[in-house]
Amino acid sequence: MSDIRNEGVAPVILAPNQPLNRPYRGGSGIARFRGTAHIDPYTPEDFVGSSTEVFSGHGVGLTVLPDGRSLRDAIEADPLGYLGPHHVQAFGADPMLLVKLLSTDERLFVHYHPDAAFASAHLGRTVGKTEAWVVIDTDGPDAYALLGFNRPISSVEAEHWVTEQDVPDMVGAMNRVALATGDTLFVPAGVAHGIGPGVTLVELQEPTDLSILLEYQGFPGFTLSSALLGLDVRTAVTGLDRSLWLPEQLAVLGEGRGDGATHFPPAADRFFRARSVHVEGAATLAAGFAILVVVAGEGSLQAGAAAGAASIGASAAPLPLSLRLGRGMTVLVPFGAGEITLQGSLDVIVCSPPAPPRAT
Repeated sequence: MSDIRNEGVAPVILAPNQPLNRPYRGGSGIARFRGTAHIDPYTPEDFVGSSTEVFSGHGVGLTVLPDGRSLRDAIEADPLGYLGPHHVQAFGADPMLLVKLLSTDERLFVHYHPDAAFASAHLGRTVGKTEAWVVIDTDGPDAYALLGFNRPISSVEAEHWVTEQDVPDMVGAMNRVALATGDTLFVPAGVAHGIGPGVTLVELQEPTDLSILLEYQGFPGFTLSSALLGLDVRTAVTGLDRSLWLPEQLAVLGEGRGDGATHFPPAADRFFRARSVHVEGAATLAAGFAILVVVAGEGSLQAGAAAGAASIGASAAPLPLSLRLGRGMTVLVPFGAGEITLQGSLDVIVCSPPAPPRAT
């Protein structure tokens, strides 16, 4: 029988992980992307390589590995093998990353995500939920997101929107940002947003499921209390960024680095990182925990052949491994897999945790 730690540090293709009964319609874009059937209209999110539960808990959202363990349990059993010594020293046995595929079949409700300070003060959580998007498909030329306010908003007005569900006024006060395939957008915690229908994207976020809904009427399962995560209205809107977002400020949120390889602006680096890798022939990726999303092409992933792979800490060196890759596939790459090689003709989004502080 093979050593379970040996298996644990090998890359693995991840099956779809779409929680049921989410509160908005979606998932058709995920089905097209993955080449699977779209059976349930309320499965708009695919939790990819997830050690994060939904806010209500009960294990919903956790990735289950082919050997039957949850990814969270596997990481806790071998944090060095999955995450690497520098990450563990900085962050412990927490990947500090949640990746999702998200697909809207209706406009997503207007909401915001608390930052870490608000989450700690009011929700008993240690991290907030800054997020960012890479758009991989749209249903047409009119795709959009609502992001931030086009005028300053008072706390009284925000409270009115929530209690009265004055959605027309709420939406009218927001910026409409056009989206197309290939676009990226960084969404800091506190900024109100919604996503229009017909958008499929890769979402990177801090590893928590905290959403405060300013709009909830017409979406199943919500009361005022549950929409606000049990908070009163006055407290809930204190975490909302009510400032004016000018067009030039919004433009910065959609900028990557100058070389185009890194998807998000520098402010995103302390939360997560993402870059695109185009492969024609072969390309190598350095050792590190990552989630790969194959957005186009066909090819393979090779791992386990690098010299010195056994010197990673607690885990043994992985056996040589080859995985076939194609559009719509998602792959978990543990640190212990060592350097990996992508071969063929591929476009891949590489999603990574924040870089740990440099070791001294």
